[in-house]
Amino acid sequence: MTETKKRRLYETHSHTPLCKHAVGEPEEYALVAEQRGLCGLIVTCHNPMPNGYSANVRMSINEFSDYVALVERARQAWAGRIDICLGLEADYFPGHDDWLKQQLDSAPFHYVLGSVHPQTPEFRQRYRTGDPLAYQRTYFNLLADAAETRLFDCLAHPDLVKNETADDWHPEEIMDHILGILDRIAATGVAMELNTSGAHKAIPQMNPFPQMLAAMNERSIPVVIGADAHNPCRVADRFEEALALLESCGYHEVSFYLERHRHAVPIPEVRESLCPTNDSNSAIQVK
Repeated sequence: MTETKKRRLYETHSHTPLCKHAVGEPEEYALVAEQRGLCGLIVTCHNPMPNGYSANVRMSINEFSDYVALVERARQAWAGRIDICLGLEADYFPGHDDWLKQQLDSAPFHYVLGSVHPQTPEFRQRYRTGDPLAYQRTYFNLLADAAETRLFDCLAHPDLVKNETADDWHPEEIMDHILGILDRIAATGVAMELNTSGAHKAIPQMNPFPQMLAAMNERSIPVVIGADAHNPCRVADRFEEALALLESCGYHEVSFYLERHRHAVPIPEVRESLCPTNDSNSAIQVK
């Protein structure tokens, strides 16, 4: 990277093998972040949950200290080249608020993503009634509930339910409900993610969909871009497309968090800082 090209953005959403459905060590993700012109990588693996909650897709409680050590090892190895930071993708599921608060207080996290995962067996068992529209409304209600806990900096992939109910996803039928949810989220000051991995899912569209992004902008909700990388090759995946999408929806800046504080960067500066992706690495397995 030339002296005139300043690194401006972090990869804010990446995983480790501890979640049981990702590959590659943080150092490997950091290498791609460096090649893509990023200034840092925030590791946000899926948090441990009590009572075996979706245990097949997250680290166990006993592995939490291993996770913290894993990220610290990578941070030291890459010091002076890429800033590697400890983050967490933490599930919001009603009844676990106290558990989450204690967990988030137990380590020096830079960034906490709040996630509602409608595809987990526990979520389906509690909320699936056979009415897809009701399921979608429940998902968005819980997204706002998560924001109102003030436990999270940002809400991950905030229309993920569309992939769980792809055959019955009709945004115009639920848009009024979503607008009310966004009003609640905006009142909390919590950011929302533009997750580029949505382009690889059942509905090949970044999360959230453009009309929702535009409504977020109208409510001055900050946006953080994350690739949700479960493979090093996916670091900063489609960031250029994401920047263009944000601009088309009225956004002028993107955000990231360090030490739980938000930093905003103008989109033109981010675009200028990025280095082209290596298309030869694009044929990879994603979750």
